[in-house]
Parts: sequence; structure tokens; C-alpha cells
Amino acid sequence: MAFQFDLVSPERRLASIQATEVQIPGADGDMTAMEGHAPTITTMRPGILKAVGADGAKSYIVTGGFAEITASSVSVLAERAVPVEEATAAVMDSLVDEVRTASAGSDDKDAADKIVADMLAVRAAIGH
Repeated sequence: MAFQFDLVSPERRLASIQATEVQIPGADGDMTAMEGHAPTITTMRPGILKAVGADGAKSYIVTGGFAEITASSVSVLAERAVPVEEATAAVMDSLVDEVRTASAGSDDKDAADKIVADMLAVRAAIGH
């Protein structure tokens, strides 16, 4: 069964499709949302968000944000999001720099270091 999946960032709407599952890099751990999921709101950490639909899977790099999950939809508001196929080395460098800059002002150095490490892991996972 399919449900509505929407992904938006401040720059643009990246997806609005019928999905069978959405894999989310939640701040407290990865999660997969499917139709009938219990209502949940979660923050996201830097990672790869993956939506699976009738046309196959589509992956996006996210730097953080929020995901709202209901029984019939998943809405993601990303701080920044880029389709994996658009993630050139220059784009990845820019995303890592943005995460570093945003984390630099944090009072919690361990949390800030973890966010940067998550973004570096994403860069390594896609081969940049």
C-alpha cells in the first residue's frame, strides 16, 4: 500500500510522490515509515533519506530538519536537501562546510562533533 511522501527544503520542493516506505535518518536512530505508522514527529540528523515508490527508490542527502509521520503520510522539512545524483564533490564540500559552520556555535561540543561526523560519513558513503 502507498502513502503520500513530501520533501521540501527552503530552496525547493524535492518530492511529492506516493511511496511504500521512507527511510529517515532520525536524530535518535534510523527509522522506516510505512503506511499505518504510528503518528510521530522526529528531528533528523545529517544522512541519506530514501523514498521507495512504484518508480523505484529515490535518495536525498539531508543536513537535518524534521519529519512528521502519520498513518497515511510522511512530510519532511529539511534544513538542506539534495538528490544524491546532484551531489557533486563541490556540493558535498559546501554541505559539510555549512554543517561545520552551524555546529561551531553550539554549546555542546560532543553533539556538534557528531553532526559533522554524520555529514562526513554521508560524503564517504556516496564516494566524495
